[in-house]
Amino acid sequence: MQNVGNGRIVCVTSGGTTVPLEQRCVRYIDNFSSGHRGATSTEYFIKAGYAVIFLYRRGTCQPYCQSLPEDPLLECFDSINGSDIQVRQSYFEAVKRAINDHHAAVRGGHLLKLPFTTIFEYLQILQMIAMSMKNLGPHTMFYLAAAVSDFYVPWKDMAEHKIQSASGPLDMRLVQVPKMLSVFRKEWAPMAFCISFKLETDSKILLEKADMALKKYKMHVVIANELLTRKEEVIVVTAEQKIPVHRDKTQPDSDVEKPLVELLVEKHSAYITDSDM
Repeated sequence: MQNVGNGRIVCVTSGGTTVPLEQRCVRYIDNFSSGHRGATSTEYFIKAGYAVIFLYRRGTCQPYCQSLPEDPLLECFDSINGSDIQVRQSYFEAVKRAINDHHAAVRGGHLLKLPFTTIFEYLQILQMIAMSMKNLGPHTMFYLAAAVSDFYVPWKDMAEHKIQSASGPLDMRLVQVPKMLSVFRKEWAPMAFCISFKLETDSKILLEKADMALKKYKMHVVIANELLTRKEEVIVVTAEQKIPVHRDKTQPDSDVEKPLVELLVEKHSAYITDSDM
């Protein structure tokens, strides 16, 4: 990963974390997230000149793959004469564009992808990323779009082997995950421009919760999104204002991430300017 282009680096976290229920994990609790927002936003950050560290959940959406089917390997390719493989004509342009854009980003030092599955992996890798970028100060951004588990089973309380259903109903106590955003802001990334997300199913409490997160964790921006409308609209919450951001409905293939990233890049630029004064 290089400090390329405009000298800015963003860590985009994407997808949901899992909570293992056994030390030799068979069962786990999962957090809902397709990873679409993180993957799409990564593309726009790269277009804006950022180098991106994409910290993603294994098996979730990937940058440059939005126009491909869910199972691209089996749906986009055909076996010819039993020995050769070729791209189906209907997917040729989409596959070519995805491959070219991905390889260009990687070769240019604009994209580094790091996978996680569990809440433990996620927090450990995030800490390593933050500490490694600490010296870059305000030129770094954290776009924390991952859906992070609120509760977990401590290692010492986990069963070592698969929990047996023959034992009857399962009674398990979950412990609250330590609120790492405070530690993240104070110790891991004190000078970085930090953005977190607040997702709620009840729109009545959404902005209140976003305001609380902004103040409690000293985020620069909180992106408030409601579950049913999250692909159409988000609200960018800062200490001074609340800005609705909408998908351009006049364009059939538009998404809300494009105007969202454009706005965040502007705010990051202002933050860098203020920090240099």
